[in-house]
Amino acid sequence: MPPVVVVTGASAGVGRAVARAYGARGAKVALLARGEKGLAAAAEDVHEAGGTPLELPTDVADFAQVDAAASRAEEELGPIDVWVNVAFSSVFARFADIRPDEYRRVTEVTYLGFVHGTMAALERMKPRDAGTIVQVGSALAYRGIPLQSAYCGAKHAIQGFNEALRCELLHEHSGIRTTMVQLPAVNTPQFSWLLSRLPEHAQPVPPIYQPELAARAVLHAADHPRRREYWVGTSTAATLLANAVAPGLLDRYLARTGFGAQQTGQPQSPAQPANLWEPADGPRGFDYGAHGEFDQQAKAHDVQPVLSRHHGAVAAGVAAAAVAAGQLLRRTGKSTKDTRPAATGSRRKPAQRKKTRKPAAGLAAAGLLLRRIAKKDRR
Repeated sequence: MPPVVVVTGASAGVGRAVARAYGARGAKVALLARGEKGLAAAAEDVHEAGGTPLELPTDVADFAQVDAAASRAEEELGPIDVWVNVAFSSVFARFADIRPDEYRRVTEVTYLGFVHGTMAALERMKPRDAGTIVQVGSALAYRGIPLQSAYCGAKHAIQGFNEALRCELLHEHSGIRTTMVQLPAVNTPQFSWLLSRLPEHAQPVPPIYQPELAARAVLHAADHPRRREYWVGTSTAATLLANAVAPGLLDRYLARTGFGAQQTGQPQSPAQPANLWEPADGPRGFDYGAHGEFDQQAKAHDVQPVLSRHHGAVAAGVAAAAVAAGQLLRRTGKSTKDTRPAATGSRRKPAQRKKTRKPAAGLAAAGLLLRRIAKKDRR
């Protein structure tokens, strides 16, 4: 039986890429978003990939709409196996330039939207004691940056509520799993349609990654939900580690670099739509797709998610490399210690060369293992 998957924010960006990836698996995919044109195009993507789509126009800030969408998904597609929360909105501006109603709206969509989706999913999964909920987060769930205070606050809130929920499910010995995927900067249409009060056009903080890399991570997390969270991208890992070690230093670094890094240098267009209150891909808009406007700068692959997914094999490879390096150093030291002045310039005996080759072969084997893992992940 093909799985039944619900994806919020499915009309564009990461949600669109996730929906398409599940379609390629032949899944039945319920697509939740506000934008009618984006939803219709996402449904076509899922169908063309080999899946069964169901369009469900929904504002995730309204629990009644989310609950009704979940009921329709189960009525028309079957019991929900996986629920993926992606939908969000935001405002690019200094905190002092964001109005209270705008802050409330960002919180209702980005934080409460995840809460509503999780509530609707749990209500249907609990009687079966089975199912997986994936919260699509961000490095900003741990590390706030300037000009995105509303979004950072919501992502921090998602992190906190998901940790609490996970503890409760573990306490109940529940068969339902929840996990979180912390993403890096992704090339999505948000920079073309979010409300912005910046003097220049907004951009993701480099390095930028393509939505398909994020989608692969989300599907892997759904397939392996016992891990509490996944970090995606070298930049995410580096940021979260730096924040854990020296958060005050990172504050000062971002105060100097965070404003310029999030702006392209081009003037902000007054004609840019703002989807905070109305969808930019609604009846009078157009389909924005999964990708934003930074394709030339965005990376499709990164070694960090590969290593994270195969951490057992990587650990074995690192251990083998460490042992081999230790053997090489010991034998090199022993060879140097045994060398006599009279032997200077003489050639090493064949037996000694053979012994040295063994640890070198271990290093080569470890490197080959890591390369094979990376190559397999790209397929």
